[in-house]
Amino acid sequence: MDLAVQPFIVGLGGTLREGSSTESALRIALDAAEENGARTELFGGSALARLPMYDPDVPNGEEAHRLIEALRVADGVIIASPGYHGSVSGLVKNALDYVEDLRDDGNPYLSGRAIGCVTTAYGWQAAVTTLQTLRSIVHALRGWPTPLGAAINSGITRIAYGQPLDERVEFQLRTVGREVCALSRVARSTTNGFAGVASE
Repeated sequence: MDLAVQPFIVGLGGTLREGSSTESALRIALDAAEENGARTELFGGSALARLPMYDPDVPNGEEAHRLIEALRVADGVIIASPGYHGSVSGLVKNALDYVEDLRDDGNPYLSGRAIGCVTTAYGWQAAVTTLQTLRSIVHALRGWPTPLGAAINSGITRIAYGQPLDERVEFQLRTVGREVCALSRVARSTTNGFAGVASE
């Protein structure tokens, strides 16, 4: 395995609120991936808000095309969602619906890719149930969730990118970023990502 390969990690998530805890958490996880050798691209809340509701019968616009092409070549993905009423936000779910456009690829959907899952919510119940839902969505899209998923209770710990962070929260977010980077490097060393690893 060539440890010198530079995996490409896509970050997807956030909210419509500028500087949201969710997007800040996503940026921290992406920073950790970069520090471990990855190159990254962020699709934050403002980018996701420009996506129309997914319709498989309507040609994609520029923003949707950019997202799909980034996911197509990504070695790994970090997804961050707020917990709205105990589940993934409509903004993030709509973006994930666009993964359907990868169904006919050699590695369909998110197959063969390491996926980091991050959730934030004002309370543990919504944070945890949203994380479980997000991991289920990743499985449905044939992705490989990292061993650690980060569930952040923003009622206890506010996250602002560039500001001091609770040690336990920082550990979770940076671990997610490191795991996606490390596992993406392993997957990239095979022909078909983790699908190739599983078949060997």
